[in-house]
Amino acid sequence: QVQLVESGGGLVQPGGSLRLSCAASGSIFSINTISWYRQAPGKGRELVAFITSGGSTIYTDSVKGRFTISRNNAKNTVYLQMNSLKPEDTAVYYCKAVGGTVLYWGQGTQVTVSS
Repeated sequence: QVQLVESGGGLVQPGGSLRLSCAASGSIFSINTISWYRQAPGKGRELVAFITSGGSTIYTDSVKGRFTISRNNAKNTVYLQMNSLKPEDTAVYYCKAVGGTVLYWGQGTQVTVSS
């Protein structure tokens, strides 16, 4: 199976930046796509960004122009660079890997944007 570990979250002021990492280990041969989701307190889990094995990317409208998803295949790691952060970006951020018919979730990392 696959294990995913997120890191890089923390407390940042509005307008600041953070870079999240999602490191994959285990049997990763079948993984085609990795996505970032976020969940704010009392809210449902929301898709933030998506990247395919070929490098194609998709972003939700609220983060376009501010967030960038990328991957380093040699390191089995996906990144989410977050710039111009807003208080409404505050959430727990999760990565999800999809391969074949199997889904894998990381444990999440907290991002708090506050003055």
